[in-house]
Amino acid sequence: MVERSLPGFSEEQLPGAAGAAKTASTRMTQEGTPVRYLRSTFVPQEEKCYCLFEGESEEVVKTVQERAGLPYDRIVEARFITADEV
Repeated sequence: MVERSLPGFSEEQLPGAAGAAKTASTRMTQEGTPVRYLRSTFVPQEEKCYCLFEGESEEVVKTVQERAGLPYDRIVEARFITADEV
């Protein structure tokens, strides 16, 4: 999971940023490094965004951020469960 501080970021900018992450992930996968952008959650009151990726390592996810030109505070391993799974 990628955590971003985005002061001054607007909800209207979210699709563009998500698109950049998806494009960078797709290109890396095509180049032989499997990584997938899954989703983003923007919290405007906190000026934060949390983005989920599926990849083999933190380094792979970090490379996606750099290629997409997206700022980030940290990258941490995360597990999630959906309501359908319980």
